[in-house]
Amino acid sequence: MKVYRETIIWIGHPSQFSNLGYFLICLTFSFLILPIAFLFWRWLETRCTIYKVTNQRVIISNGIFNKTTDQLEIYRIRDYRQEQPFLLRIFGLSNIVLISNDRTNKVVELVAIRQGEKMISEIRHHVENLRSTKSRII
Repeated sequence: MKVYRETIIWIGHPSQFSNLGYFLICLTFSFLILPIAFLFWRWLETRCTIYKVTNQRVIISNGIFNKTTDQLEIYRIRDYRQEQPFLLRIFGLSNIVLISNDRTNKVVELVAIRQGEKMISEIRHHVENLRSTKSRII
């Protein structure tokens, strides 16, 4: 039986552009201290979200003080969707939605990432490879 090593395909963060609405609201009330603290918190929250895509799993870690890590086995992915709202599209960003048959992670979303179409192609390629490998083993 051939054992496949897990290799990292991509590691990234959501773009800070996903916080544009918060930035604009906080800019309006920037004379107050609270919006600046809130804005810093949103920036830090986005910065502490890490997406890792390997040839076997999609791993999402988030949290500032308490970290949560969700893992989705790639072979469980059933469908892919790329969403490009107007403002994200202008800046070459997109949301990737992965629909799976996993019990805990039915829908996994990678928010505001660059080259979404390329990422979906990479994930799809590895899903097909793993499925064909697993079907040969069984």
